Amino acid sequence: MTRVLGIDPGSQRTGIGIIDTDVSGKAVHVFHATLKLLDNDSFALRLKQIFEETSAIIETYQPDEAAIERVFMAKNPDSALKLGQARGAAICAVVTRNLTVAEYAPKEIKQAVVGGGGADKTQIQHMVCVLLQLTGKLQADAADALAIALTHAHTRATTQRIGIPRTAWRRRR
Repeated sequence: MTRVLGIDPGSQRTGIGIIDTDVSGKAVHVFHATLKLLDNDSFALRLKQIFEETSAIIETYQPDEAAIERVFMAKNPDSALKLGQARGAAICAVVTRNLTVAEYAPKEIKQAVVGGGGADKTQIQHMVCVLLQLTGKLQADAADALAIALTHAHTRATTQRIGIPRTAWRRRR
């Protein structure tokens, strides 16, 4: 079994999800949480909270690998910068624990979990619950983090089966 940490970074809420996965890509839910960051007095303290709480979760659950959502270009440049800084805080927490970090685009995650790149939050929440056999409604950021972990588990299993690195998948010319 491989333990995978999924992170959905955000400047207001950051989703954390952990699954255990076997070589076939079958996954079992271990943990999920949403870090609520708005109670901090400054943005710098939000980044500190992301780093410290992610570090504590890593220490507690000891994942083997990590995956995070890649930055997408937002309409608001300030929002994109804040998202990038939140990602940086989370990535620092991961790499200081000597874990590898895989990055996935939002469309890639939606395709892996729902089957289409245009899926909405509700569809992701539903499919994550189905795939991990969870009952009740998941908070959207936690569901996204678990979706990122699932994407990594499925991608990893496929890569091992076909023997071609993920970076070469789209090179068909």
